[in-house]
Amino acid sequence: MADAPETPIVASLRRALEANPDDVVLRLHLAQTLLAAGHAAGAIAEASIALQADPGNRQALGLLAAAATALSTPALSTPAAPAASEDTPDTSDTSGGFDWEQAEQEVGSAVPPPFVERVPVSPLAEDDDAAGAPLEVARETVTLSDVGGLDDVKRRLEESFLAPMRNADVARAFGKSLRGGLLLYGPPGCGKTFLARAVAGELGATFMSVSMTDVIGAYMGETQKNLKRVFDEARAQAPTVLFIDEIDSIGIRRGALSGGGAAWLRQMVNELLLQLDSMSGDNDGLYVLAATNNPWDLDEALLRPGRLDRSILVSPPDAVARASILRHHLKDRPIAGIDVGHLAAVTDGFSGADLEHVAVTAAEKAMMQSIAQGSISPITMDHLDAALREIKPSTLAWLDSARNVVRFSNANGRYDDLAALLNGKKRR
Repeated sequence: MADAPETPIVASLRRALEANPDDVVLRLHLAQTLLAAGHAAGAIAEASIALQADPGNRQALGLLAAAATALSTPALSTPAAPAASEDTPDTSDTSGGFDWEQAEQEVGSAVPPPFVERVPVSPLAEDDDAAGAPLEVARETVTLSDVGGLDDVKRRLEESFLAPMRNADVARAFGKSLRGGLLLYGPPGCGKTFLARAVAGELGATFMSVSMTDVIGAYMGETQKNLKRVFDEARAQAPTVLFIDEIDSIGIRRGALSGGGAAWLRQMVNELLLQLDSMSGDNDGLYVLAATNNPWDLDEALLRPGRLDRSILVSPPDAVARASILRHHLKDRPIAGIDVGHLAAVTDGFSGADLEHVAVTAAEKAMMQSIAQGSISPITMDHLDAALREIKPSTLAWLDSARNVVRFSNANGRYDDLAALLNGKKRR
């Protein structure tokens, strides 16, 4: 398959969609035009986006069925190509098979991420001395009401962080410190980043996300400079939720450092502590959230009062959350006879990422069946059961490794929530 033709009509339709991206009729007209020109993958992309805005649209479903049929029989559905010149490479596919690589290039990642609305935030003035790549900055609209289940986590977020921040005068009257930050920890793929975005939405704050790659520099002193830049930018956008992902990579326990790079790494941790300590002064309106899968690897000084002094365990999603996650990942796909309650019951221990993987794998199986038979076959429990036979919960290894931490390193009660989770967790 060749790239989608930028004929005058296609170019005009794309320009019109740029101005009116929610116009379903216009998008379906583009999908029909692409399909008629023999570019079925492009038609599938446009029809899928239309279905996001208007689930169940008959024209969109019909276009998906026609495009799937065209992809499975390219020799019959694609108009004859002009004769190749000597300078044109021969890219014809005589096997009649489906070109997955080309389809991926044409479809791309056109579907936007769920829940999160990006509102442009004015960039800071360029600093000739500033280093590092631009940071992710957005105004979040997602809130805790968009988080399915996890009621205990949301309650603790409200009590320990959100309520005092929203009611600063009342909090001070009761001696509640507004200094410090919040550490979210737990197994990977369980929504720590999404919860941080929800906190930003609850506070009506700018959301800034940074990770190790945003701050680690190649030269002496560059990492400390990058850390200061991150905090300075966050202060300039206040109110801001500054989210530091995988904080254990830049807040590593200093006592465990040795070798030639130990001094450099200690300076990095020292700079992070310095920036957190400044929260008592010029950090008004700056809320620091951090996430890690391994809180026991953090330098102890990071967890002292005034820094990341509040910790919340983000556990694997409960049954209500699992049902919500599955519904979300299935809602814009053709389904039939799905028992979400049963799926939630048999996926104990699955992370949110695991559940998304289950939905995507089931969709792939239904898609391949549709391509083989030349018509759309919806996702059924058979497809989901087959996906569950292939995918196992990823949180179990993390929970097993956490048992020793709870057993030998919980003298101060820091991991009591984790101990309660482990005690109530059935081994598989």
